[in-house]
Amino acid sequence: MQLFRYTIVGGIAFCVDYGLLYLLTEYIHFHYLMSATISFLAGLVVNYILTTWWIFKHHKLSNKTLEFIIYGIIGLVGLLFNNILMYCFTDILHLHYMLSKLITAILVMGWNFFGRKIILFKNNTSNDV
Repeated sequence: MQLFRYTIVGGIAFCVDYGLLYLLTEYIHFHYLMSATISFLAGLVVNYILTTWWIFKHHKLSNKTLEFIIYGIIGLVGLLFNNILMYCFTDILHLHYMLSKLITAILVMGWNFFGRKIILFKNNTSNDV
């Protein structure tokens, strides 16, 4: 059930990320990697808010500031993966940056889900249904 909910939340965060990537690159004329960084961070914030509200209700940490910092560190590792993969797919394999983002998002989603679930949130799912 958590993975299903995470997929929905991830879809919402992805829409923010993907839409902002397009807008920043096509209309503001940022380099696609700069756009990817900004859009990824916006998606990260949306994901955090929705994840802590709807998916992982049992937290390992009572300190919300520390939890967000660790969440952010996991997200920054995801951002590193995101930008490396975006570069490889776009500049090396010559895929369009929007297609690169689709592929990258699928790969990075796995890291983000399991990193957050293992490090930040308890496995108690009795109230998560």
